[in-house]
Amino acid sequence: MTVTDDVRLEGELVLLRPRVDEDLALFDRWHGNPDVRHWLHMSEMPEQTLEIERQRWQIARNDPTRLSFVIETLDGVPIGNIVLIAVDAMHRRAELGIAIGEKGDWGRGYGTDAIRVILRFAFDVLKLRRVELITDVDNERGIRAYEKCGFVREGVLRAKRLRYGEPLDMLIMA
Repeated sequence: MTVTDDVRLEGELVLLRPRVDEDLALFDRWHGNPDVRHWLHMSEMPEQTLEIERQRWQIARNDPTRLSFVIETLDGVPIGNIVLIAVDAMHRRAELGIAIGEKGDWGRGYGTDAIRVILRFAFDVLKLRRVELITDVDNERGIRAYEKCGFVREGVLRAKRLRYGEPLDMLIMA
């Protein structure tokens, strides 16, 4: 059981709900899509399998500093996930992660709405004072969404990650 087991958060376009075991196959499909993997920094990981996803699922479920939600359209169709990770109650901060797993739903405002909803939860309910994220410097669509939600660019982390074996600069925003 996690703190988000009974939490449902509604926005203008999306509903955020807790992850359930039945979502495992969706996450496996999303994480197996090369276009989605590209933005999730999974290019250096082994090919996706249901067993790998199941292991990731268990680790996430047992992490008390991670609050995970499935993003659904208002008519109940799961399209992605959003998380607050490294939630630090003492310093009242967390990191944000988001993925719209259904490529046909990219650029339709769902991610922006989900971010606004989880930020409202983070600041109003959890009483956090800072939510930050890191993203690829070339993630133009994501950066636009983050800026619409009030994030500002704080700096560049040089060669922070590898993408297809090449160093990749990351942008930190808060």
